[in-house]
Amino acid sequence: MQNIKLLLAAVFLLLNLTGCATISPVAPPKIEGIPGIYHRVERGQTLWRISKIYNTGLEELVKINRISDAASIEVGQLIFIPHGQIPKITSGQYSTEDFIWPVKGKVIANFGQVFQDMLNKGINIQPYRAADVLAARSGQVVFCSPDFEGFRNLIIIDHGDGFSSVYARNSQVLIKTGDSVKKGSVIAQAGSANRDKDAYLHFEIRKGHIPQNPYFYLPRYKN
Repeated sequence: MQNIKLLLAAVFLLLNLTGCATISPVAPPKIEGIPGIYHRVERGQTLWRISKIYNTGLEELVKINRISDAASIEVGQLIFIPHGQIPKITSGQYSTEDFIWPVKGKVIANFGQVFQDMLNKGINIQPYRAADVLAARSGQVVFCSPDFEGFRNLIIIDHGDGFSSVYARNSQVLIKTGDSVKKGSVIAQAGSANRDKDAYLHFEIRKGHIPQNPYFYLPRYKN
């Protein structure tokens, strides 16, 4: 009996170590009457990156795959690409930069959620400790303000392809308008911005002037 228990425990441990990389917890959507192919999500891929690989609209992928929670996208999950064809080059050969998390921490308010009586147009990230705020993507700083419409120490970076990113509620800003920044470079210090005792970063990704769900563009990680 003891040997059986040990064997079952070993099998359970093996499944936990390997299952997330080989088994998709989300069943592929059943699409009828529309030609296309399925893409299996690789580690670090985002919906935005997948849409770029197949030159397919991000909004179309979200709708046709019935994705209601972008944070639930898993490695190994199958995404249906309408009218898609197998790309001739691999995703690693694409030169367009992906977004990265500006700070690691706990997401305390999601996109579209009402937070402190306001509709959240991004995500609010509470850092695990005093932390650097990183540029989520390379670009040029086009706006810095110590207090803009209630957001203290706000930064906007233009990424040159119709996308921009917004960083607000910083305790300290380390760059200025006109600066060119590289992805991953330190642009600010996360903090409470002297507004209240809660320290968190308000982060947005915009396409033109329209806020996007950041989860569609950021690689997945566990809080």
